[in-house]
Amino acid sequence: MRPLDEKETTVVFEKLFKFIGSNLKNIVENPSHEGPDKDPGRYCFRLHKNKVYYVSDSLVKRATNVARPKLASIGTCIGRFTHAGNFHLTIECLNLLAANAKHKVWLKPTSEMSFLYANHVLKGGLGRITESIVPGDGVVVFSMSDLPLGFGIAAKSTQDCRKLDPNAIVVLHQADIGGYLRMENQGEQLIEE
Repeated sequence: MRPLDEKETTVVFEKLFKFIGSNLKNIVENPSHEGPDKDPGRYCFRLHKNKVYYVSDSLVKRATNVARPKLASIGTCIGRFTHAGNFHLTIECLNLLAANAKHKVWLKPTSEMSFLYANHVLKGGLGRITESIVPGDGVVVFSMSDLPLGFGIAAKSTQDCRKLDPNAIVVLHQADIGGYLRMENQGEQLIEE
């Protein structure tokens, strides 16, 4: 486990900025409340086996006692680097994104299950949408009861959404909380084979 280098930090922050904008400052400067220390410090980003973790300084200090090959995970895994050097956010960062999201989309109850089965958000399933969304912005998808369901990339602007037909794609799916169940089913199928 090591700190991110300058290039990795830039890539991670650019991806997070796409979803949370200027609220990135809140994540970086967030004081930690974890650990037995009187002053546990702040949260930081650490890289371990191509995965980026958001973890408190107090926990990082304690993790130095564990050998790297034996360390499975630490803190919240927010994403991973691909072999090509690209950074992909994982569903584990949803709570972090939802608390600081700049752009939000709320789904009607009838289209929640469709999104949780990894389908894109259609105009007909849109309950509400925040203003000033432009195509390519990162959006966090919520249920009408403000439960974060996942995140994606805006395919259309807020203005364009008003005049679209109901079957037009509004948000391109990236990750959702239903992914846990799909991964669990894939694991069971591999065990059976």
